[in-house]
Amino acid sequence: MDSGTRRVTDTWLLDDDMLVHKGDFLLHEDGSFSSSKGDEDVLEVIDGSMRLVTRSFQNWHTHMAMVLNKSIGEGLPLMEWLETSIFPAERNLSEELVESGTRAAVAEMIATGTTFACDMYYHPEVVGRVVADSGIRAKICGPITDFPTPSYPEGAGQALKKIEGLLAGGSPVPKKIDYGIGTHSVYTCSEETLQKASELSRKTGCTLSIHTSETRGEVAECHAKHGMYPIEYLDSIDYFTEGTVCAHCGWVTKKEMRILSGHGAHAVHCPTSNQKLACGGTMSYPAMMDAGVDVRLGTDGAASNNSLDMRSEAKAASLVQRHDHWDARILGPEETWSLATKGSEDWVSWDLSDIRMRPWGRDGRRLLPNLIYSGARVLDVFVAGEAIRRDGVTLTVDEAGASRELESSVEEYYRGL
Repeated sequence: MDSGTRRVTDTWLLDDDMLVHKGDFLLHEDGSFSSSKGDEDVLEVIDGSMRLVTRSFQNWHTHMAMVLNKSIGEGLPLMEWLETSIFPAERNLSEELVESGTRAAVAEMIATGTTFACDMYYHPEVVGRVVADSGIRAKICGPITDFPTPSYPEGAGQALKKIEGLLAGGSPVPKKIDYGIGTHSVYTCSEETLQKASELSRKTGCTLSIHTSETRGEVAECHAKHGMYPIEYLDSIDYFTEGTVCAHCGWVTKKEMRILSGHGAHAVHCPTSNQKLACGGTMSYPAMMDAGVDVRLGTDGAASNNSLDMRSEAKAASLVQRHDHWDARILGPEETWSLATKGSEDWVSWDLSDIRMRPWGRDGRRLLPNLIYSGARVLDVFVAGEAIRRDGVTLTVDEAGASRELESSVEEYYRGL
């Protein structure tokens, strides 16, 4: 569908200040909104009487194609899960499998209201093509480890060279998709690899992404080897560039939080994955806020989460922070929604005929808590003025086709294991 301004009539709209409005609104191509007088030249008029319009979700840590691995190795702790389930399976990973897994993941994200993903997975050029076709936004970070991987069988040197080529080739969709560098972790990348990746980030201006301080074992091993905790160690080798994405951060000292803040890093809270894998440590949201760290929210991959639904992730974040800090005031509905949608320029509409959204409350005051803690169906998704989902049907991805393709791909993926 063409992009442009749309009028949504008689609707509820949640603005960027978390205020609920009722009326007729124009959703503009540049991501802004304004009240409608009813006589503007618009691309489409939408009956919003049973819709709640909000900003879309931003998923700041994904491994999209790992939907292929959903529900394998259930009940195993992180390292055993990786070594006995994930790594053996990934030896069979091909470009075709990454394509089908990514397509299914994107379909799920659109259907649940997400329009941006910061991804780290193999064959990033394939991921880029699928994301471009879907219409969503993304930072696609090619993964780097010192050991061979499915997309870089010769290891870190080949990975850096290929990623540099991707960066030189430019974005498949400028202003919506960027390539970046996904240094996996301090325990899979040598100091030399980490520094070379940082140098390439500085040279090109691309985003660096890394898993850090996810488990107690990782933190203890880093300290035993370097005399420093992971974020301290990364700082000591001049790794960080502006806006580095640090996933998990469950075992982080206050000194490390100040380091993250000083570098303008994004610390990504992934509560469901960390709880499911029994990582033990939970990012301390209040301490991160006190240190001035930019916190974002992510699902991690569907293999460790079983979902890419950011509405569920927002609920999990709110609950675990309240539980862990014995404080029911932490991450109330407005702050939780702001965390999950921070930076969004896009719009989603939710189905108010969904019984989970009732009662709305006086002046719609119950709408946001109901949405976060109960849920609702996504009707429409608009990205840069383009409708990529309308009336509950995704227009840019064939959901049924993606589902069938995923089933056949999984059968091929696990054959012989």
